[in-house]
Amino acid sequence: MRIKIFVIICFLNYFSFGQKKYICFSFDDLPVVSYGITDTNYQKQLFDKLITSLKNNNIPAIGFVNEGKLYDNKLLNPFQVNLLNNWVDCGLDIGNHTFSHSDYNSVSFKEYSKDIAKGEIESKKILGRNGKNITYFRHPFIHLGNTKAKADSLSNYLLNHGYLEAPVTIDNDDYLFAFAYQKAKVKNDKMLIEQIGNDYINYTEKRLKFYEKEAFGLFGRDISQVLLLHASLLNSDYIDYLAVMFRKNNYTFVSIDKVLEDDAYKSEITIYGSWGISWIDSWALSMGKKGDFFKDEPIIPGYILKVPE
Repeated sequence: MRIKIFVIICFLNYFSFGQKKYICFSFDDLPVVSYGITDTNYQKQLFDKLITSLKNNNIPAIGFVNEGKLYDNKLLNPFQVNLLNNWVDCGLDIGNHTFSHSDYNSVSFKEYSKDIAKGEIESKKILGRNGKNITYFRHPFIHLGNTKAKADSLSNYLLNHGYLEAPVTIDNDDYLFAFAYQKAKVKNDKMLIEQIGNDYINYTEKRLKFYEKEAFGLFGRDISQVLLLHASLLNSDYIDYLAVMFRKNNYTFVSIDKVLEDDAYKSEITIYGSWGISWIDSWALSMGKKGDFFKDEPIIPGYILKVPE
């Protein structure tokens, strides 16, 4: 009998601690976040390496497009459009991130909705050539609406225009690391380049653990996650390392459609403010969580904000 009980316990532990978890990699501000570097060879190499790493790691990512980046002096730039064509041709998805990366906290609903409509024109064409429809909208700055009225107006608009809101549950501040990394690359400071890359992976893992803890506090289980990233040189160089880290933590890479099958995403956000925070934090605030629930949030290494030009 004791042997049978021991076997059962081992079996349950295996499925409790060994079960796979799901994550979607999402990229904002497509086509490329190049920090002012306009050289097309540089941008293409960055973008191609990013796509190759995603495909080699079987990561079905989605990228959110600012279509304003597709234009030079109001003329459509075929090079930028072709970057997006390559992304979609490789089986990756794209969504709407507004035309000009508008901040919903700073503009009216009327102006914001016009920016959404303007931001879907070329993306629809690109997806249509691949037999796909545009489905997801990602809020710039993760600003969902700083009042109930604004949030409801936007949600209704998106629903009526066939969009689903693309959540963010893990924000790893990658844009701050990416800017520091870019400056280190320009200076060709190899030690600093490696330090930033290593600290980026370590910090992302700490953020993952933090949001897992919060999710468990809300739902009593692991939930499917959505990671916010950008199409930067840093991520082009470090997707492989991110993939290893998430696999080590027992994650399987899935599409955003798969993530949203998790019932956690039926949770309502009923509290509003000017913040741009993880949906897990918004759910927690909506459920009345305070103080200690949010403690021990990882802090970015101080030097990341001080890397000189």
